[in-house]
Amino acid sequence: MSQWSNWSGSVAARPREIARPKTEAELARLVASANKGRVAGAGHSFMPLCETNGLLLSLDQFEGDIEVSADGARVWAPAGWSLAKLTAALWARGLSLINQGDVNPQALAGAIGTGTHGTGEKLGSLSTTARAFRLARADGAIITCSADENPDLFQAQRVGLGMLGVVTRIEIDVTPAYHLEETLTAMPLAEIEAQWDELAANNRHVEFWVFPHGGQALLKRLNPAPPEGEMTQTTDVDESDFRLFCNISAAAPWLTRHIQPHLVSKRLNARRVGPAYKVFPSDRTVRFEEMEYEVPRAAGFAALKEAMAHIQKKRLPVVFPFEFRVVAGDDIWLSPMHAGACSSISMHQYAKMPYAEVFAAIEPIFRAHGGRPHWAKRHTLTRADVDVLYPNAERFRAVRAAHDPHGKFLNAHLASLFG
Repeated sequence: MSQWSNWSGSVAARPREIARPKTEAELARLVASANKGRVAGAGHSFMPLCETNGLLLSLDQFEGDIEVSADGARVWAPAGWSLAKLTAALWARGLSLINQGDVNPQALAGAIGTGTHGTGEKLGSLSTTARAFRLARADGAIITCSADENPDLFQAQRVGLGMLGVVTRIEIDVTPAYHLEETLTAMPLAEIEAQWDELAANNRHVEFWVFPHGGQALLKRLNPAPPEGEMTQTTDVDESDFRLFCNISAAAPWLTRHIQPHLVSKRLNARRVGPAYKVFPSDRTVRFEEMEYEVPRAAGFAALKEAMAHIQKKRLPVVFPFEFRVVAGDDIWLSPMHAGACSSISMHQYAKMPYAEVFAAIEPIFRAHGGRPHWAKRHTLTRADVDVLYPNAERFRAVRAAHDPHGKFLNAHLASLFG
């Protein structure tokens, strides 16, 4: 048997076979003959979405290129391409994604299939840009779905967690290529909260990080700007000092709350300008575990401050800062944003330190404020929870069963929620 693990090393699997098909015909044969199967991209899911003891597929060697529509507003893209590869190819054709998150190794299909997002008051997740999918069903048949063709399958597939088939190509909305100005400013959390609605309204993208035991928050704003020549800085924040802090905290957790107040300098005010596809992603080389909840926008700061207060009271050694973003609502069945605009709150823990206990302490706070978890980040939802949080869950299950009646694309984790 083969071995596979995710990016952080916390999810491991021993699939019967790992296959990298290059053509649709090869993929169709593999899928049709498999008893169980999942697809793995870059392994950036912290939940066991890719775990299988059957066939594990990777589409990183799959044939194909992007195809641009006549009006330049949409492209068909290979589903297995990383966001890094896709955005570079789009830029070469004078195009950009409408929005991105802050890392880009993920496969396009994985990012869309889990509702991955960036930040922006008027901007939804990557899933909201999908207009059609081409996929191999459980029987190996290659079909296409869109709002007009196989519409129920399309609606389920927009955030489908890989349960409906193996996606080979996705049609997505794009926009003319643009440059971004990034500014980083250290500010007290209270000042950011007081200005948040104005900041969200007046910046195309805005987010901040705040350490649970820290004094200052780090505000990040991204806005379209004219180009200014070659971009020399390739990431937003140099992680070298932070890596040292993480290792100190792993060796002596009690020091965490004493060091954090000094990690964000009050004097910080950094700026860079570059192509959007180079400014959105940053180098995230310190490995971590992550839990992320999408909380109704109005409840965001209350949820954040309650979580921070609990960590401070219990003196929990949470090493990473919270990340706070804003995401537009959507109408996707399994999207955490389906009920309206959200404040996205991400909680991380250094991969060399225990995470389960601290996440378990904070998850009920996010849930109590009406939160829904990012499907690829740590959570403890049960089937009953899914039914309460997602009114279309049973409709999704019916579509899933119709296209995969024997549960070929289900693993133990997904079967417990959607089987």
